[in-house]
Amino acid sequence: MRHSKNKLPEIIKCTSVAKSRFFNIESVQLKFSNGERREFERMKSAGLGSVLIVPFYDENTLLLIREYAVGTHSYELGFPKGLIDPGESPEIAANRELQEEVGFASKKLQKLKKIIMAPSYFNSEMTLFMAFDLYPKTLIGDEPEPLEVIKWPLANIDELLERDDFQEARNISALLLALKTLRAPNT
Repeated sequence: MRHSKNKLPEIIKCTSVAKSRFFNIESVQLKFSNGERREFERMKSAGLGSVLIVPFYDENTLLLIREYAVGTHSYELGFPKGLIDPGESPEIAANRELQEEVGFASKKLQKLKKIIMAPSYFNSEMTLFMAFDLYPKTLIGDEPEPLEVIKWPLANIDELLERDDFQEARNISALLLALKTLRAPNT
């Protein structure tokens, strides 16, 4: 539940500034309840949201992937993730992404939380999951090169959090939420 003493600003004008196959950048002219006017830019996702999955190979081991990140022009260690395709629920998309990126499907997906990545200028939503009871099953994905799949012991989580190639906020958030959920009673 969201609470605010402020009234939402009035959108005076919204203009598309640029568009790609994934995003639409808009210029938004606003009038706030105190009369102030401002122009903001926001990026709107063209899709239906995305998913990120923390897969448990067994009760003591996570599965990670190493893949190229064009934003930082580096290889990053993280969890499988991807867009929700038309007609898919987040759960179906999560299981599909697991099969495409790590070669496993899950018999038990547990939703952790829906997050938004930069609400000040971006509307993209991502649903985080944990995946248990994995079994081998592969689908062909859209990755330009094979992804390296890495088994990571839960006992070495502090080492993972200290790595320079494990720095994406979505991955860190998902990991910490998964660890909190595992520690909770009746998980």
